[in-house]
Amino acid sequence: MRHRKKRVFFICFIALFVCMIIGSPIIISYYYLPKEVKLIVGKEHIFNFDIPIKASVLKDKAITVKSEHDHLINTDAISLNKPLYVSMDKVGRTDVTLSFLGFIPLKTVSVEAVPDRELIPCGKIVGIKIDTKGILVLGVGQFEIEGKVVSPCKGLIEQGDMILKCNNIELKTKEDLRDIVETAKTKGVQLTVLRNKETKQITIHPLYSMFDNEYKIGLWIRDSTQGIGTLTYIDPETGSFGALGHGITDTDTKKLMPIRDGNIITTTITHIKKGKRGVPGEISGIIDYSDKNIIGEVRDNTSIGIYGELDKSIVEHMAYHKVPIAFQDEVHEGKASILVDLTNDKIEEYEVYIQKVSKYSNEPAKGMVIKIVDARLLNLTNGIIQGMSGSPILQDGKLIGAVTHVFIQDPTRGYGIFIENMINNERRYWEL
Repeated sequence: MRHRKKRVFFICFIALFVCMIIGSPIIISYYYLPKEVKLIVGKEHIFNFDIPIKASVLKDKAITVKSEHDHLINTDAISLNKPLYVSMDKVGRTDVTLSFLGFIPLKTVSVEAVPDRELIPCGKIVGIKIDTKGILVLGVGQFEIEGKVVSPCKGLIEQGDMILKCNNIELKTKEDLRDIVETAKTKGVQLTVLRNKETKQITIHPLYSMFDNEYKIGLWIRDSTQGIGTLTYIDPETGSFGALGHGITDTDTKKLMPIRDGNIITTTITHIKKGKRGVPGEISGIIDYSDKNIIGEVRDNTSIGIYGELDKSIVEHMAYHKVPIAFQDEVHEGKASILVDLTNDKIEEYEVYIQKVSKYSNEPAKGMVIKIVDARLLNLTNGIIQGMSGSPILQDGKLIGAVTHVFIQDPTRGYGIFIENMINNERRYWEL
């Protein structure tokens, strides 16, 4: 009986070992290899995945692969456990299939060659105002009627809901909703609500509050938000821009805010609160919302940045200089710099050090870890502070990314996003 148990245990151990051998490449390919890779057409890019997987080109032979010794590699049997030098001679896409041991298919990766692109790394701190697409629900409230506490929306409306319409009338401001509720009085109002990408029709019955002398439904709501951030880049050909490197989320609901429209506005920095361990610093400024100070429009708010278009008349005035972009495979640990204007005077370049690079990460806004090492910037801010999100990062004469987050326990360090992720997101937006 004891020998039989040992044999069963041995078989199970061998089976588990085999599963681990087979499963490890599958897990690696799924989580650590990208779904798509970008190249600049006509330029050689180096990739070093260092995993025991083979690859072969599916669609065509437009892709050239060389070894570190400059030997051409058969594109039907590319080994990914050694450095590869890859290039494509024309704009377009080709698919690469990954396989374990050369015959167990694992994943298909799209490789795209795009034209070389130069952008203006900006670093200008600006005011940002956005109007939500609908009315954002911050919370469900209650009020008193004849000594009784009531809450007409309780159990029907949730925090984070977006109210798009009321009685089929599109809502643009909080006042729009208030006016319709007041007109409806005790009649039910039908709300068109967006919740977790699903649209719902919900009927609410307003109640009269003698204290406020109006009909109410008991909601805390918001229709706009504003703040300070940094422009990352400007396309000198189109005037389009990307900024922040992360999305604008509501401070109460913590959800990404879908926008109807928005503006980029000049701002004057009035105070810099230095960061310290456990307490992030911040930039304070005055934003004048008059039309003369509006310099651009915000068109989209995404999880990895906001995008829009600047007034072309000010693009040249705000320009630092055009530089080529770098894709993820070109970014490396070592010296780099960021651009930011913290003095209302001019955009300055400050030295940083890239401590870690996480290429093709599942968290696109956290592709690299940077450390502020420039004594001038440390004297001004003690490191990365709120409002610096979007500050462009340069390395080897190229725009490689933007600052996104600060480490709360160490304000000298923070995360950065690859510029590749930002412009790829922008391109999908402009193609809509």
